[in-house]
Amino acid sequence: MSLFEELRALGVDIDDGLKRLNGNEKLYTRLLGTFIKTFDAGVVKPDFDANNCNEAIEKAHAIKGTAGNLSLTPIYESYSEILALLRTGKPEEAREILKKIEPVQEEIIACIRKHMQ
Repeated sequence: MSLFEELRALGVDIDDGLKRLNGNEKLYTRLLGTFIKTFDAGVVKPDFDANNCNEAIEKAHAIKGTAGNLSLTPIYESYSEILALLRTGKPEEAREILKKIEPVQEEIIACIRKHMQ
């Protein structure tokens, strides 16, 4: 299976992501690599400090934005929810969403990494 086929199977809206880039598959693929770097630099772990969520908010915001631009739908939607919960003082609820999305984001990231080698 190709990168795009695998990502589609994981819920990524490849067509929307490509539309944002005027169909430029090479650029989209390169930006997926950039997403990996953004994610690696700002991974949000479920053990974030519930009393001081500022760092988690910043990281979640960066991941949400990049995922949204690339139409990485499952990640974008989850981090939108996580961000809203963190910003409204509901870190425990955010933590539960994060735990649910972790396996999905790991699959998406592993898929991208596999095809970037």
